[in-house]
Amino acid sequence: MGILNVTPDSFSDGGRFLSRDAALARAHQLLADGADMIDIGGESTRPGAPPVPLDEELERVAPIVEALRAVQVPISVDTYKPAVMRAVLDAGADMINDIWGLRQEGALDAVKGSDCGLCVMHMLGEPRTMQLHEPVYENVVAEVRDFFAERVAALAQAGIPMARVSLDPGYGFGKTVEHNYALLAHLAATLPAGTHFPLLAGMSRKSMLGAVTGRGAGERLAASVAAAVCAAERGAAIIRVHDVAETVDALKVWQATKDAALSGHH
Repeated sequence: MGILNVTPDSFSDGGRFLSRDAALARAHQLLADGADMIDIGGESTRPGAPPVPLDEELERVAPIVEALRAVQVPISVDTYKPAVMRAVLDAGADMINDIWGLRQEGALDAVKGSDCGLCVMHMLGEPRTMQLHEPVYENVVAEVRDFFAERVAALAQAGIPMARVSLDPGYGFGKTVEHNYALLAHLAATLPAGTHFPLLAGMSRKSMLGAVTGRGAGERLAASVAAAVCAAERGAAIIRVHDVAETVDALKVWQATKDAALSGHH
């Protein structure tokens, strides 16, 4: 999943792809680099980010979704606002990627009449303040799993087919560095018992990588690629990244190794 931020303030590429032409050029570059899907975001959700007015988010995102309808890859929109969900689904979006896990009032109603994919993310607190106070968990993996179980039940109760659902532990969303690495190490254990939902992992360029490498947001390519391979190894089905070409190369090597192990040649 290639990240397309149409925001002036995202932490790593804010402001670069704000104009429609630049955004579309970036989308086509992500596809050329090997992205299987594109995730468009019109509101930065980095820690401390201010909320964006509804009409402004729509103005940023909807025209890009419409312009990309013709491409033959799924288009995801990263939003938690029900009105944006409705508008982008009308515009042809294939997936809603919601940091609030469809908990905002009206969110379930906005998506249930569609057949779009849904990504439910775990977040402790809310973006403006989630990293201000040290986040506390008794057991972060179990608590994320319990949250997923609760959300999956709510979606099922709303009549949403489970085949539409994927889950994201929400790296960096109300977690310490230790919490983030626990969730990466035990990624598969975040799945509610007996379920097989696709897991989405989004660690690209995040501060959890800076914490162990000492590098700033613009210098985390190698760390991001390593995190992607770690996530794939632990069962992630969707890897959300800024640097598609490099990640695809790394995952091809990982896949070839996995295939060789399965083929039984020694």
